[in-house]
Amino acid sequence: MATRFWARYKASPLLAELGGKTAYFIKAVAAIYIVRENLVEFTVCVGPSMMPTFNPRGDIALLEHVTVWSGRVEVGDVVLARSAQNPRHMVCKRVLGLEGDSVYVPSSTKLGLGRTVTVPRGHVWLQGDNFNNSTDSRHYGPVPYALLRGRVFLKVWPIWESGWIENKLPPWQEEEMQRQRHRRQREAAARLDR
Repeated sequence: MATRFWARYKASPLLAELGGKTAYFIKAVAAIYIVRENLVEFTVCVGPSMMPTFNPRGDIALLEHVTVWSGRVEVGDVVLARSAQNPRHMVCKRVLGLEGDSVYVPSSTKLGLGRTVTVPRGHVWLQGDNFNNSTDSRHYGPVPYALLRGRVFLKVWPIWESGWIENKLPPWQEEEMQRQRHRRQREAAARLDR
């Protein structure tokens, strides 16, 4: 019976057109999925932890994945990562340290006041721009690099605030990075003198 059905409609121009449109739709969906998962996608950054970079009610931004999977994340980049506390949630934070970096933590409830933390291998140190209202690596420690989803590089909404996301550090972290650079230069000079 099915053979007679297909025999009757096999040569139908309507069925051929429907089959062509279905194939086109499937290809388009596959292309969108590949671009979204591997290249670029929209994301919404909500909450007070990244003020003033993002508004607490939520801003729409573009997220690119190439930087993360190619291992080119830099200190100062804003990234989207799976939450270390709740894997069902995503967090938007700034990278303050890569593996081997020392991060100065001016104050925190869990890690102490004025402490320097060395980021272990395969991890990054994430922190919100709003120092006083952010749950970040100061509370749960270094985050595995594998939890990073992508780098946020462009704010697109609200339109009057749209623009590139700056790669910057908070002032206290910039001072610590300069101290580390000077220390490494002194150590390198000492090795050369030997």
